[in-house]
Amino acid sequence: SEFSVVISKVSTGSYKRQVYEVPSGKQLVDQAVIDRITWATWTSVLGDEVIGIWSRHAEKADVNCACVSHSGINLVTGDDFGMVKLFDFPCPEKFVRSFL
Repeated sequence: SEFSVVISKVSTGSYKRQVYEVPSGKQLVDQAVIDRITWATWTSVLGDEVIGIWSRHAEKADVNCACVSHSGINLVTGDDFGMVKLFDFPCPEKFVRSFL
């Protein structure tokens, strides 16, 4: 029989990324396991894959949303200043300049 595990990623109010198996609710804490996950979608402003979306002077709450394109190569963000920015995905290097 076919077996699949659904994984959910949440960002907490304390700006921590947590990963859970669904429907068991078991939290995954082994970073090596988490690093091997291929996400079907990405809507988090947290994680090594999106460090570059934060400008040098940004506060934690400045970037409100993020979404990776279906192709998995672009990331768009929205911020407190009404700006919508486009980045390559992943963008793991700090202070990357956006295309917009």
